[in-house]
Amino acid sequence: MRYDEARDRAPRVVAKGQGEVAERILAMAREYGIPLHEDRDLVRLLLVLDLGVEIPPHLYRALAEVLAHVYRVNGRKR
Repeated sequence: MRYDEARDRAPRVVAKGQGEVAERILAMAREYGIPLHEDRDLVRLLLVLDLGVEIPPHLYRALAEVLAHVYRVNGRKR
């Protein structure tokens, strides 16, 4: 996901994949130190969205939980 406060009303889907593609995305995230959070239910919901679309309002709560995890992880790294 990506969120550009100046252009977007909500975060956008910027990468997705299954199987080998998903493994490459995860490997790149690890390589660049991007925090990861596993939520299989949220993954299933996000997989039906096209790349570049904003996350729909009914997924905001789940997204907020992921962001809270990321903020906690980033806080521990400081």
